[in-house]
Amino acid sequence: MNSIDTDAVKKYFLKLQEDICNALEALDPDANTVSDEWDREEGGSGISRVISGGEVFEKGGVNFSHVYGDSMPASATAARPELVGRAFQAMGVSLVMHPLNPFVPTSHANFRMFIAEKEHEEPVWWFGGGYDLTPYYGFEEDCIHWHEQANIACREFGEEYYPRFKRQCDDYFYLKHRDEPRGIGGLFFDDFNELGFDRSFEFVKTMAASFLEAYVPIVKRRKDMQYSDKNKKFQEYRRGRYAEFNLVYDRGTLFGLQSGVGRIESILMSLPPVVRWIYDWQPEPGSEEEKLYTQFLKPRDWV
Repeated sequence: MNSIDTDAVKKYFLKLQEDICNALEALDPDANTVSDEWDREEGGSGISRVISGGEVFEKGGVNFSHVYGDSMPASATAARPELVGRAFQAMGVSLVMHPLNPFVPTSHANFRMFIAEKEHEEPVWWFGGGYDLTPYYGFEEDCIHWHEQANIACREFGEEYYPRFKRQCDDYFYLKHRDEPRGIGGLFFDDFNELGFDRSFEFVKTMAASFLEAYVPIVKRRKDMQYSDKNKKFQEYRRGRYAEFNLVYDRGTLFGLQSGVGRIESILMSLPPVVRWIYDWQPEPGSEEEKLYTQFLKPRDWV
């Protein structure tokens, strides 16, 4: 096993946050950006970067956090009981961008590292993360481009990684109580250390670099499209699914809330600014809204 260099990982994540923020702010120069550095005497620190009120992004955030504690939260040990009672460190970058225009999809990305430690035993470490896309109106070319970039990024490390992590993404971002996917997926991996530290770290860096290659062209293609009040209301209705997933299933949200060391405002940054729930709403037959359900919110091979 390669030696674990947490300082290098932290330095990289801070640079990643900066690079992603610069790229997204360049897409929306009139947006308001707030940078909030937080530090707790015991528990960790982080930087929250929030973008809002622009012509492209209604609300979005790119967070870096480095938290630690004496005992792993239940959300992290449910599937790994051998980690119960271990001290932990967790660091990473997470982002969610909620666009103003309903034809621009919401995007999410997360890249993180965990270390669980116990006296007289080897530390247990792993990387996790990925990215997924949540369109409100479906465009084939956008979905194909998104998945092509994910496939290209994975290919350097082996042909098996894209289909494996694409399938894991489809399985993970699924609302069981709705019996529907959250979006069109992408990549999702967790407990990843099979390549050794150095090569696993390179894998994470390559995946993270591909996020902007996947998302920025889609934003540029859709951000100036004309939309109606009906389109906006449908976007707000579908945002409800996003809120439901993040509050009920999302491991990062649950970890942050259960650990007691995260910053609540940063943890809940991922929630959309305006959401609507409409009782038993159904799309009109043959409408673009119905096509989202029948053609896009179904796991399929995009590449």
